[in-house]
Amino acid sequence: MNQKIREIKIISKSGKLPSYETEGSAGADIRAYLKEPITLMPGERRLIPTGLYVQLPQGIEAQVRARSGLSIKHGIGLVNGVGTVDSDYRGEWNVPLINFSDEPYIINDGDRIAQVIFSEYTQVDFKLTEEIDETERGSGGFGHTGIK
Repeated sequence: MNQKIREIKIISKSGKLPSYETEGSAGADIRAYLKEPITLMPGERRLIPTGLYVQLPQGIEAQVRARSGLSIKHGIGLVNGVGTVDSDYRGEWNVPLINFSDEPYIINDGDRIAQVIFSEYTQVDFKLTEEIDETERGSGGFGHTGIK
């Protein structure tokens, strides 16, 4: 059973809210809020407005992610991979899209352009030290644990 634990205040210039497309969806789709269509040329990156202004509770972040359908079908992704919206940000949510394909892509008002996942976070106190504890892995980097 999907459990909603928090209520989030949101202003939507379009009147549309982010939406979960299925009961098991982790991400809610975010839509473009445009006066006119935008053509994203191959290799071009642009901030796409959403018309959303969100008040996140302290301790909650929003992770804006690419939609897999746009990525695989049209080569449209996020410039920064995953974008973090901090709980104290109150400006409009704009999505930094990039066209990785070799074809122009048209974005229309109301198109689903990204998805958002909400997550709790912890801030930490950093402590400067001269050494850290050893582990079995040690300083082995990427691929260190082998293929199997």
